[in-house]
Parts: sequence; C-alpha cells; structure tokens
Amino acid sequence: MKLKILVTSAWPYLHSLPHLGNLVGSILSADVFARYCRLKGEDIIMVSGSDEHGTPVEVESVKLGISPKELTDKNHKRLSGLLVEWGISFDNYTRTENPIHKEFVKKTLMEIYNNGYIFTQETEMLYCEKCSRFLPDRYVEGKCPYCGYERARGDQCENCGRLLETTLLIEPYCAICHGKPVVKKTEHWYFDLPKLSKRVGEFLEGNSRLASNTRNFSLSLIAEGLKPRAVTRDVNWGIQAPFPGAEDKRIYVWVEAVLGYVSATIEYFKNQGKPEGWKEYWFDREARTYYFIGKDNIPFHTIILPALLLASGKSYNLPWNVSATEFLQFKGEKASKSRRIGIYIDEALELFPADYWRYFLMATRPEAKDSNFSWELFTERINADLNDTFGNFIHRTLTFINSKFDAIIPELKDMDDDATKLLKILEQKVSLIAEDLDSCKLQSAANNVISVSRIGNQYLNEKEPWNLLKTDKTKAANIFSVAARLVKALAIVSAPFVPFAADQLWKTLNLQGSVHEQKWVNATEPFPADHRIGKPKPLFSKIEENPEQLEEKLQKIRQK
Repeated sequence: MKLKILVTSAWPYLHSLPHLGNLVGSILSADVFARYCRLKGEDIIMVSGSDEHGTPVEVESVKLGISPKELTDKNHKRLSGLLVEWGISFDNYTRTENPIHKEFVKKTLMEIYNNGYIFTQETEMLYCEKCSRFLPDRYVEGKCPYCGYERARGDQCENCGRLLETTLLIEPYCAICHGKPVVKKTEHWYFDLPKLSKRVGEFLEGNSRLASNTRNFSLSLIAEGLKPRAVTRDVNWGIQAPFPGAEDKRIYVWVEAVLGYVSATIEYFKNQGKPEGWKEYWFDREARTYYFIGKDNIPFHTIILPALLLASGKSYNLPWNVSATEFLQFKGEKASKSRRIGIYIDEALELFPADYWRYFLMATRPEAKDSNFSWELFTERINADLNDTFGNFIHRTLTFINSKFDAIIPELKDMDDDATKLLKILEQKVSLIAEDLDSCKLQSAANNVISVSRIGNQYLNEKEPWNLLKTDKTKAANIFSVAARLVKALAIVSAPFVPFAADQLWKTLNLQGSVHEQKWVNATEPFPADHRIGKPKPLFSKIEENPEQLEEKLQKIRQK
C-alpha cells in the first residue's frame, strides 16, 4: 500500500534571496527526499512558500524606501524562477499573501482562541521614539542574555537558538536608526504554551524518529519551562489578527508560517479540484509529514507547531520527523543574509550548474556539526567525486560500448564469481542508499551513490576489458554488461541529488520516459535484450580555477 507523505521545508524570508546555508537545510534537503519518495512510488506532495510577512521584510522595505508588498512581489517572482533553475520540484510553492493562507490562519487562531489557549495581557515592549514605533522581533537587536552573542535579534538568538523577547536583550538598539529604545506598555494576545507543555513533551518523548540532538534540545526547553508566546505584533505588515479588539494588530510571523504547511496543502488540492484531499495528509493516521529545517528553527517545528495543532482541537497529524541541519559556515562565520556572509543561490548558478552545488551541499550536509564552506573543499569534491569518479566511470563504460559493441549493451553470457559478487554488492548499495534516505541521512546517501561508481571504476581497472577485446571479446562483453548495469542503477539512485545529469544520462541510455518517472526497485534490473544506447557526452567538467580565482569571480558577480 502506498504511503501518503507530505514533505515540507522552512519558508524562506523574502527580505532577500536565500544563501546556500538557507538552501542546504531546508528546500534542497526536502527536494532530495521528495524525489526519492516519488521514485519509491509513494503518494507524495511537497509544499512550502515564500514568507512575506514579519519584521525582516518590513525592516528591509523601510531601508529600501519601498512598500513591503513591492519588495515581496519582486523577490517571490525572482525566487520562484531560481528554484526551478535549481531543480526544486515543489508541487505547490505558494506565498503567505495568498488568500487561502490568510483565511486558514485566521480560522485556526480563532479555534485556538475559543478553546481557551489565547489570552490578552498588557506588557512592556521596547519603543523607538525616533522612529515612533514599537520594536518587535527584528526591529531590535542586542546581546543575548543566555550566551552573550552580540548580534542577537529580538525574536531569537541565531547563535544559541534560544527563543527571545525583545525586553530580554541586553543593551538593545533599534535596527533601523540604531537608537536606544524606551520601554512602553501595550496590549497583546498570547498563546498559552505552558498549558500545552505536557502534551508537547509526550509527543517529543514518543517520537523516536527525531534525531537525538533535535529531541534533546526541544525537551530541554520544556524542562526549563515554556513561557506564553505573543501571537500578535505592533506592526503594519502581515495578517490582521482575528481576535475581538485586536483590529490594529498583526499575527506573529512564525505562528502563521508554520500553519502555512497546512494551508499550502489545502491550496494544492483546491487547485487540483479536490478540496477535501488535503485531509488525507493531515488527519489520516497512516500519513506522514516530514519537515526540513535549519537548527535555529527547531523550537518552531517541535514545540510551537505541535502546540498550535493540538490547541486547535482537531486531530491533526503531528510531525513524523523533523530533519534539522547544523549551520553551513563561511570563513568560520554562520551564513547570514542580513550581514551578506555566504554565497547566494543566484550567485551560485552564475558560477556553476545546479547539479554541482546540489551534490556538494548534500555530500557535505552539516548533519552532526557545523560545516565550513571553502573553495578548496568544493573543488576537491566536484573534481574527485563528480568528475573523476562518477562521471568518469559512466563515460568510459558507455564510450567503450558505443565504439566496440556498436552501441548495443552486451548480453551477459557468463556470470562468473566476480560478476555475481559485484551485482550483489550493487543491490546492497542501492538498499543502503534507500535506508539512508528513509532516515533523512542525506549526506551518507550522497556519498554512497559515489561509492557505487568508485566500485565500478575499480572493477574495470582490475578486469582491463579493453585488453581482453583482442583476445576474448565475449569475456570483455560480459564485463561491460555488468558495468552497464551499474550505470543504469546510478542514473536512478543519483536522480534525487543531480536531477539534470541523471536525466541526461537516462536519455543517453535510450531508456523510456524521464529518469524521474522510474521506480527505485527497478534500479538493478538488466537492460532489455539488444538495447542500443546513444552517444555519450561527459556529464561534468573539471574545475580548473584555483580558490583565489573562484573567489575573484564571485566578487565580480556581486559588483554587477
């Protein structure tokens, strides 16, 4: 029976385009997993969208002197196009300005309000007298009271991941004018997280699929004692709060963003003419929902989202798995859109094709600890893995078959011990890659794909079939027949990681349809009898520039 799987990724803020650090933990990881699920034949939908609301967008629009809508319209269009260029296969990539999203958020929050989980409270907030505005979230920066990080934001410290309130910051300042704010009273609507602490804790304790670091971090926050979380903000941009008396308030962006996973599913099925179809993914107990995020988003997905779903009074499926990466650093610092640290996704594509970046980011995915990007490491992985190992094995195999066997895959007439052993290893490797992907261990899966081609190269080097062509063509044919089986398997198992190269390879193999329409279980099947392939072309090229030249190219792109 097919599983119903919903794959989601954290919604990128639209105050600027994402950098590689944003991409690796969320959208790209989700895409690799979603592509694998399709190859398995599951009923899978992948959704997310552009996060248009909240203070990051409003702060950036103030700095640029344009309206938030102008900024998000421009960036959503640009980002949507770039995601296609990156090969990201969303079934629905929407935006938080979508009316379906707004309606769902208001309706759900009123359900939570009516169920007694939202209350009003007068509170002290930071206020900038020079800008004449309250300073929620990213309108204020300062020192983190927990870890001492100097550039903590008013909603969360990006260094230690703790959720914050602006009044907790030490030496706070206005992010717009850098002036010192004063404290003023205002009324806000709060989500009663402490009332849901026990139920959320039970969910976390009972979910063994969560990585230990994700679960332990979340449980430690509960052990410290959850605090009520403001649902409203004193800002002009965002979804109007639906609560009685809150007409001048807007919904806190993280509350609406996590509810967007549900609204994006509703929108997808509405567009398909199946308005009730979304319920199968959110209420069917056999359905599964996967979330791909960076570690700074953990509490929003393991605590706030489950709490909101529970508080609604409806039996939503809680997260099946939350796959959170550590940070991708650049020159020892966390990638940051606001501080222009890192490589942005548009810049990356001007330097190299998407598959180069997709493979590198997955093969070095920071799953257990922060990773550090360097041009040296990037060049080494592309040249050694993609070009010299993966691409080389495929090209040499298909070139020999093309030139020495009239482009027809040789029939395997003599299954000797080495051939039997190699094909058994291939089956084991394909199963291992699947196990890695099922467990969201994408880094291991990517490296195991390369190991298949490494084994293939070793097989050819040991057997030297090019020498046998003169003395025993049947034996040489058997060797190339086995090697071709590895090439076909590589086309399928590499498709989630390098979708463009995999499809090019599938076309070269002259097999029907697209590689993305195939089934994972068919990866190790032999070719049809007398199957003719096309003329092979190299899938990848070696990077010849040194790190200094690559950095110089990046800086020139930025100066355009």
